[in-house]
Amino acid sequence: MTFDGNWKIDSNDNYEKFMEQMGINMVKRKLAAHDNLKITIERTGDKFKIKENSKFRTLELDFTLGVTFDYSLADGTEVSGSWTIEGDMMKGLFTRKDNGKILTTTRIVQGDELIQTYNYEGVDAKRIFKKF
Repeated sequence: MTFDGNWKIDSNDNYEKFMEQMGINMVKRKLAAHDNLKITIERTGDKFKIKENSKFRTLELDFTLGVTFDYSLADGTEVSGSWTIEGDMMKGLFTRKDNGKILTTTRIVQGDELIQTYNYEGVDAKRIFKKF
């Protein structure tokens, strides 16, 4: 499948501003910008297994497309939502448990890059991963 593989963070675009909009404090924002995040994605039909590994945590997550699940962001923010597939894009719609606001995340593969975008209250950010 398109998303399957081992991905390592290569660059960020507007990530600091996005985290600020999310209410993440300056110290956590500075650390997160250099988290050395690696993501492993395995897909079997509608089921995904994701492994995240960074300087700050290792997390394994299993989910099924279209099924709501709870997730804790690296800064501790709790969200609930689901992923869907729209064409060649994975789209996640998540609701923050603390304030009910929506966080939208997308993933798309272009060439040898996995591009993950975020939108929260009108602020967009992008993280670009390369296969390793």
